Amino acid sequence: MRTGWIRDCSRVGVALIAVFAGASIHAAKPSPPFIVDPYPSTYRSLPRTDTLIVDVTILDGAGARIDRGEILLRDGRIAAVGRGLPRDNATVVQGKGRWVTPGIIDVHSHNGTYVLPLTSMDRKASDVSETSDPNVADTWIEHAVNPQDPAFAVALRSGVTTLQILPGSTPLFSGRSVVVKPVPATNVRAMKFPGAVQGLKMSCGENAKSYFGDKDQAPNSRQGEIAIVREAFLRAQEYRDEWRAYSNGKGKQPPKRDLKLDTLAAVLDGDIPVHMHCYRASDMTAMLGVAEEFGFKIAAFHHATEAYKIPAQLKQAGTCIAVWSDWWGFKMELLDAIRDNAAMADAAGVCTMMHSDSPIVGQRLQIEAAKAAGAGRRAGLDLPPEHVIKWVTSTPAKLLRLGDRIGTLAPGFNADLVLWSGDPFSIYTKPDRVFIDGAVVYDSAEPARSPESDFGLGRPEMGGRP
Repeated sequence: MRTGWIRDCSRVGVALIAVFAGASIHAAKPSPPFIVDPYPSTYRSLPRTDTLIVDVTILDGAGARIDRGEILLRDGRIAAVGRGLPRDNATVVQGKGRWVTPGIIDVHSHNGTYVLPLTSMDRKASDVSETSDPNVADTWIEHAVNPQDPAFAVALRSGVTTLQILPGSTPLFSGRSVVVKPVPATNVRAMKFPGAVQGLKMSCGENAKSYFGDKDQAPNSRQGEIAIVREAFLRAQEYRDEWRAYSNGKGKQPPKRDLKLDTLAAVLDGDIPVHMHCYRASDMTAMLGVAEEFGFKIAAFHHATEAYKIPAQLKQAGTCIAVWSDWWGFKMELLDAIRDNAAMADAAGVCTMMHSDSPIVGQRLQIEAAKAAGAGRRAGLDLPPEHVIKWVTSTPAKLLRLGDRIGTLAPGFNADLVLWSGDPFSIYTKPDRVFIDGAVVYDSAEPARSPESDFGLGRPEMGGRP
């Protein structure tokens, strides 16, 4: 009798094990692999010491200005901002006559993939765009980045502490972006901003229809572009639904992986923000319509030279603009560009920021902001420095979904900041020191510590010292 009881218990045990094993197997079904990053950041901050900068004009990036202010950096973060802060054991930096701002953030860079002057001499040196198809959403620009591009060192010495590297704008779907810190490295993973999300670069307008149309491929018109984009998102909806069904136990086999659809499904889920190259107001409104149709958001239109014509639509959609101050005339889409664009959009409540799109402009983003603000002031708009600095600090930080970590000088934020020799919006001002995570990564008083590429040495046009 006892033997039979043991045998029955064993059967029950086996059954329970099978039940639990089945439950484990079901629970172990992978979630949709849309935003899995098999190439995580290996970035490590440099050695740092607690630092107190005193007697400076502070623009905190959130709209405040503190004259004769102080800022305390501790353990790689901002510990306090104000006046009369405790010295403790911090190294004191006297900043009389100088200004402090958050580190500059460039949301539209091609550093490492469009290397000057090489690319200007031979376009085969460029990896900025994969042009084999109008849809290359499966590509990741980080796989093309050359960390030895001297533009990174120049950007750092210019006060830039964070960059988003985007693919080029020839395809309609150009691929995923990467957010980096411009620190010396031999591989891009050592530059990747830990925890930063990828973006998807898209384009509309002249580029795709001209490039592919000249090769007798689709698209060769704006309506053709929209049709291709809609078809791609239609497939992405189906793909996402298949993965959801599988994850909910409604299928034994996972859907066949499609790297392009991985990216587009992540856009539909809101996990990958869209950064769209677009100039004309008509093109922007057309793409806003597609986004509404498929239920995703365009995070920002880049270039957006006619944003001043459609501020209500942009504000309603919650779509930002990332712009230059005064690029125009090099293509038909730019014929209605005006210098007041950024200031007018900003005054209308549109989330507004500056971008570079060029390693040359990337050295002077705060001057881009100054020029745009100057145009706005001439139009009668009130644009004090404490507001304009947001265009290159806290606003781009929020666009990159890093607004709780960088772009603002406040307790708990990463200690990414610039000590300027004077008013940062003056062409005569230069960074004296640049901090990333509280570490001094550039000091104008110690040239030997300055990051420099042999390629840039002696080339003033590349920012190198003669």
